[in-house]
Amino acid sequence: MTRLNLNPAELIDEVCPVREVLDRVAGKWSILIIGAAAHGPIRFTELERSIEGISRRMLSLTLRNLERDGLLTRTVYPTVPPRVEYRLTDIAEELHESLLSLTDWAHRHRDSIVAARHAYDTQRVISES
Repeated sequence: MTRLNLNPAELIDEVCPVREVLDRVAGKWSILIIGAAAHGPIRFTELERSIEGISRRMLSLTLRNLERDGLLTRTVYPTVPPRVEYRLTDIAEELHESLLSLTDWAHRHRDSIVAARHAYDTQRVISES
């Protein structure tokens, strides 16, 4: 059965997991962590310093969720104190490439979007007057 021919129950069954994944990877902190880890293994404290505004608790929670989803691997080295590094998995590297494409798209169309917003806001003011 093609996606276009799904009945409502089947559509919900298919969309819910996709929505859950998109909610996770499209989150502000997830995107910033994936971007920071894209250059190779990174330690918790390096992530904490590089991501402005993230709390330790939010960083820990987001790292755990990204690891659970198979986007990060966590390696603990047996040192005192233990050293922990995070690395993108292959699927997260693919996601990072997609995020770079999206960022590139946003940069290319930034001026058009600003102009469209201005035109919309101006028209709203005129029509509400």
